[in-house]
Amino acid sequence: MGPTLINGIPAHVLFVHVVVVLVPLTALALLACAVRPQLARRFGLALPVLAAVTLVSVPITTHAGEWLKHHVASDPLVRQHAELGDGLLPWTVGLFALAVALWWMQRRTEAASQADSATVAEEVQPGTRARGALKAAAVVLSLLLGAGAVVQTYRIGDSGARAAWHDNFSTTRTPEAGSR
Repeated sequence: MGPTLINGIPAHVLFVHVVVVLVPLTALALLACAVRPQLARRFGLALPVLAAVTLVSVPITTHAGEWLKHHVASDPLVRQHAELGDGLLPWTVGLFALAVALWWMQRRTEAASQADSATVAEEVQPGTRARGALKAAAVVLSLLLGAGAVVQTYRIGDSGARAAWHDNFSTTRTPEAGSR
């Protein structure tokens, strides 16, 4: 599915940085576009593309992590980290699906607005209430999905750091190399 080693270093420890950056960035962009439709118009296709890259980065990172899990000593912290890591994919699928829905909704709203303004000169545009409800639903969903994805990313990262660093450092300063 993807490389497991890059320049002799386990690929997981490199790929994880992509996920740690892209998940919160996608969640923030999604929320901003849900709250401000003019931002969704400016983002255009970039929002679903960003969400797609985020989505694809998760299984690649997970695959590299599974490989690494089988190349380190068996440890309950590593197993816990791997279990938590498996829980991120559904959140990123949700982010992607909502990003595509927002993009599609923005395109349809734009087309409907152009058609309405060309044919109807009323004070209240038809479908305004429905659009408001869709916008509110998009904001709530983006908040829930974004928060869930970011919290899950944090939990995974925290467990990974614990697995990597437990018993691998001293709380007291070590003597400097070359000092007496």
